[in-house]
Amino acid sequence: MTAPVPPPPMDGGGNKGGSDVYYKNCTAARAAGVTPLHRGDPGYAPRLDRDGDGIACER
Repeated sequence: MTAPVPPPPMDGGGNKGGSDVYYKNCTAARAAGVTPLHRGDPGYAPRLDRDGDGIACER
């Protein structure tokens, strides 16, 4: 049995990282297998970084 492939990130450009990669929330980022996200990474957005330490979706 093969594990399901996570959906690709949504292209919305709504983050402030200058990237076209957009995750609606940390659940979506986790499903894409890209967490934790660091400041400067595609898909990083301050709204995903709850404690403001530059690492989003760390838990």
